Amino acid sequence: MAKTEGNTLAELPSLPAQTKEDIIDEKASRKTDSIDIVHEKDQYSDSQLDSTQDQDDVVYINGEPVITNGRDVSRFLVDVRDDEDPALTFRSLILGTIFAGLGASLYQIYLFKPVQMSVSTVFLLLLIYSAGIAWAALLPTAKLVEGTRLSSLAPVLNFLNPGPFGLKEHVVASLVASTAAYGSTAVMNFAVQRLYYDTHVEATTAVLATFSTALFGYGLVGLLRPLTVYPSEMVYWANLPTVSIFQALHFDSTANKKRLKLFWSSFTAMFCYEVIPSYIFPTLNGVNIFCLATQKAPSGAVDVITNLFGGSNSNEGLGFLEMSFDWQYIGSSYMSYPLIQQANSWIGYIFCYIAIMGIYYSNTWNSLAYPMLSTSLFSSNGSVYHQSAVFGSSFQLNQTALEQVGLPALTGSNAWKNLTANLSIGGLIAHCILFWRPYVVESFKQARKGTQPDPHWQAMRKYNEVPWYWYFGLLVLSFFAGLIVVFKGQTTLPWYAYITALALGALVAPFSNLLFARMGNGIATNQLMKMVAAAVNPGRPVANLYFSMWSHDVISTSIGLAGDLKLGQYLKIPPRTMFVTQIWGALLGAVINYVVMISVVDAQRDILLTPTGTNVWSGQEVQSLNSAAVTWSLAKQLYGPKGPYFWIPMSLFLGMAPTFVQWLIWKRWPVIGPVKVDTIMLPIIYMYSAWMSAGVNSTITSSIIVGLVSQLWLRKYHPGWYRKYNYILGGALDGGAQVMIFILSFAVYGASGVARPFPFWAGNPAVGNVDYCNGNGALD
Repeated sequence: MAKTEGNTLAELPSLPAQTKEDIIDEKASRKTDSIDIVHEKDQYSDSQLDSTQDQDDVVYINGEPVITNGRDVSRFLVDVRDDEDPALTFRSLILGTIFAGLGASLYQIYLFKPVQMSVSTVFLLLLIYSAGIAWAALLPTAKLVEGTRLSSLAPVLNFLNPGPFGLKEHVVASLVASTAAYGSTAVMNFAVQRLYYDTHVEATTAVLATFSTALFGYGLVGLLRPLTVYPSEMVYWANLPTVSIFQALHFDSTANKKRLKLFWSSFTAMFCYEVIPSYIFPTLNGVNIFCLATQKAPSGAVDVITNLFGGSNSNEGLGFLEMSFDWQYIGSSYMSYPLIQQANSWIGYIFCYIAIMGIYYSNTWNSLAYPMLSTSLFSSNGSVYHQSAVFGSSFQLNQTALEQVGLPALTGSNAWKNLTANLSIGGLIAHCILFWRPYVVESFKQARKGTQPDPHWQAMRKYNEVPWYWYFGLLVLSFFAGLIVVFKGQTTLPWYAYITALALGALVAPFSNLLFARMGNGIATNQLMKMVAAAVNPGRPVANLYFSMWSHDVISTSIGLAGDLKLGQYLKIPPRTMFVTQIWGALLGAVINYVVMISVVDAQRDILLTPTGTNVWSGQEVQSLNSAAVTWSLAKQLYGPKGPYFWIPMSLFLGMAPTFVQWLIWKRWPVIGPVKVDTIMLPIIYMYSAWMSAGVNSTITSSIIVGLVSQLWLRKYHPGWYRKYNYILGGALDGGAQVMIFILSFAVYGASGVARPFPFWAGNPAVGNVDYCNGNGALD
C-alpha cells in the first residue's frame, strides 16, 4: 500500500537479537515438546551461515526456523544459489522494454486512484516469464544449424535465442519493467501544471526533468550501497515475495512445483474474483454494520456516522471497523512488513481516528467550514480556492489579487497530515542518529575492509563491482540535465534553488533509505522540501513544485532503485548488469509515464479537479501537491508566527524531542515489561496518525487482519509454511488483482476516455456512497 513511502523494524546487529515474540517462544519451549531450539548449524550448511556473526541459537518450531530479522532472511529465507547463467541478453532487454510499457502505465493509473498502490513486480515477472518461455521454445537456436551449411548463422541465432529462459535473464527483464514503473514520480508535477495552471509542458522538458531526477537518485544509491544495500538488515521487505517467486520458478524441485501450483491457482482465483468487488459489486470494498444499521437515523447523526465509519468512497470518512473484500486496495504488503512495524502503525491508527475526529468537531483550523477529508484548497466561505486569480499566467504571487481573494485554507485533516509529516521527519532523523548510529559506522567499516558478513554479498564478490566514479558520473550528468530544464523549461525555478534542492535531497536520502530498508515503508519528506522551497522561492508555487521534484522525488526514486539493487544481490545479478538495467528502465519510465499521464488527465479532468473524486478516480495526489505548493508559496502569511498553520513547520523540531527522551529511557531501561524500548518507532507512529486523512479508508481493518494472520499466526506458529509459501501467495494475489485492474481501467473505467459503468443495483448503488454511509450530502 503506497499512500506514502514506507519501512520495517528489523533488529540491529549491535542490539539484542530477540523480539518480544522470541521471548514468548522461548518461554513456551520450556513447556511443550512441539518447539525445539536447535543450533542452526545442525540443519543448515556452512554456506548458508553468516561466516563472521556469532552462530547463536535460533528458535525452531516443528524443525523450521522462525524468521525474525534480516539476518534470518539472508540465511534461511533466500537461497544463496548462483547458477551463473547469462543475465544481460538481447532477449532480456527486449522483453523488459516491452513490459516496461505495461508496468509504467499501471503505475501512472494508480496515481489517479483513491488509494495509491505500488505496481506488483510479481504481476510483471509472471507475464515476462510466460513470454520468455515461449521465446525460448518457439525461436530457433544455434543447435539447429550446427554441422550444417548454415552453421555461419549460429552466432546470430544464439544472439536471438540463447537457449532456456534462465533466472538472471528473467530478473533483468523484470527489473527494466519495474524500474520504469516507479522511476517517474516527478511526472505528477506536470499533471499539476496541466490541471491547475493550464500549462502543457513540452514532452522533451518533462522527460529530461524526470530522467534527471531518477539518475540523481540512482547516483546517490550507488554511493550509499555499503550502508543501504549490502548488510543483511537492509531487507527491503516488500521485495521478498518477488525473490521467492523468482527462485520458485527457476530452481526446479518437488517443493517448487507445489509453490508454482499454489501461485497459479491463487493468481487465477484472484484474477477472476477481482472483477466482482472492483466493478460488479463495489459495496464489497466497504462493509460496515454501523452504516447499514443507521439508514433511518437523523441527518445530523448520519453525517457523524459517515465521517467515522464510512470509507469506501474517496474522502468519505475514516472507515472505522469497516471491512474491505477488495484485494487491490489491501495488497500483500502486510504479508511482508514485520509485525513490529505493523504494531507501530496500529498505534498510529488509533491516534488518527481520535485526532481527525477531534480536530473536525472542535473546529480547529475552522475545520467545520470545509469537508472533513480533502486535499483541496478552500476559501474562507468553504468554496474551492480560486488560485489562478492570485498567481495568474506568470505563476507568481499577485499581492493585490491576494488581498481581494483572501488566503487559502486547508481542511483540518490536511493540516494535521502536514503537521505529522514534519513530526515524522524530525523523529526519523533523531532515530537514525541516536539509535542506528553504531550500525552506520560499522557498515562503512565493513565496506572499507571487505568484511561484510552477509552471505549474499559474499557470493557476489566473484563479479566486477561498479566503480564509485560511475555513480558519481551519473550525479554530474543528471545535474546538467536538470540545469538545462531550469534554464529552458517553464519551471520559474532559479538555478540556485535547483542546487539547494539537490543538496537537500542528498542530505535526507540516507535517512529515508535506512528506514525503508529496515522497516518496509518510510516517511514522506515532501513537507520538509516545501518548507525550504518557501524560504528560497516565496510567492512561486510552480517553482515550489520543481524544488520538491529535485529533492523529495530524488529520495523516493533512490528508495525504489536501492530495493532493486538488494534484489539483484539476493538473486546474484552482476552489478554492472544492474547498472545498465536500471538506467534503461528509468529512461523508459520517464517517457511512458508522461504519455499515460496526459491520457488520464485529459480524459478525467473534471473528476480529478473535484475535492472528493469517486470510488474509481481521484485527484487527491495532484491536489495534495498543488495545495502544498500554493500554501508554502504563501509561507509568511500562512506558516509564520501570526499565521494559522504556524505549528506545522515547528513540528519538524518538535518531532525530535520525544525520540531523544525515548533514547535516554532506552539507555537506562532497554526493556520495560514485554516491550523493547528501541522497537517503538515514533516516526512511523506519527506518519500513521494521519494515514486516513484522504482517499479510501475502508481497507484498514482488513489490512490489520491480513498482517496478523501472516506475521503472527503463520510466521510464529507455522514457520515452515510461512517460509515456503507466504510471499508466493501474497505475490499471486497482487498479480491477479492488478492484471484485472489494468484491463478494467482501459476497458470500462475510462482511462482511455470512454467509461462503461456496470448497471446499478443494490451492490452498486446509483447514488450515494457504495457502503451506504450517505451523510454529508452524498445523496444530493
